[in-house]
Amino acid sequence: MQGLDLGLLLAPFVAGLLVLATHVPLGIEVLRRGIIFIDLAVAQVAAFGAVAASLVDLDAMLPYFGPHGLGAQLAAGLAAVAGALLLTWTERRWPDIQEALIGLVFVFAAAAGILLLAHSPHGGEHLRDLLAGQLLWVSWQQLLPVAMLYVGVLALWLGPAQRWPRLGFYLLFAVTVTASVQLVGVLLVFTSLIAPAVATRAFSGARRIVLAYAMGAAGYAMGLGLSLYVDLPAGATVVCCLCLLALGGLGVSGRRPAS
Repeated sequence: MQGLDLGLLLAPFVAGLLVLATHVPLGIEVLRRGIIFIDLAVAQVAAFGAVAASLVDLDAMLPYFGPHGLGAQLAAGLAAVAGALLLTWTERRWPDIQEALIGLVFVFAAAAGILLLAHSPHGGEHLRDLLAGQLLWVSWQQLLPVAMLYVGVLALWLGPAQRWPRLGFYLLFAVTVTASVQLVGVLLVFTSLIAPAVATRAFSGARRIVLAYAMGAAGYAMGLGLSLYVDLPAGATVVCCLCLLALGGLGVSGRRPAS
């Protein structure tokens, strides 16, 4: 890899580790509850909020914060919380079709985002960035507010959140996904949650957590390195590597159920 500056990958790799710090335990819980696509739906709703904020130039009215303006962060967060509240209500009202309703929320948010950007000259580029993210261009300044938020999320998750009702889980999930979507994109949010959880389903307890973190870190390292070496989009490359590692993990563990 002569001539390539591997230092460019350090901040993106740390961003991936930060995302994994919260998404690994949340992803295992999502898999346990059987609401696999809730993260994809909430992430897409958060992305819709960010799109709406960009169209009204809300960022210009508020100071800079994180990877995007404060306006985008607030709009995405409010949209994600609204989506979480909606899904909490639908689960109580129609629990037998919750997965189908989660899917409808996802496609509605995705389609609505496309409609909002239909007449924007940079609409296609904006949608691509929201889906695949711009992981390779993440800076250290962007990571600090996200890291602070994730510390709070982990403190709640390891403490009182374990005793919260389902609404509390949904809201904590929405806040986490909001920051993650604007850092790494919708596709990596979903993959970072589900791939490590799927790959380690045959294990339990602390061993599962450690293996899931290791698998996720390996996926980010492989994907970032490959993207720089072959000049491919970083986010999409990491997604593919995480998915392949998840399939490999399933193959190694066989059909042995979680103990």
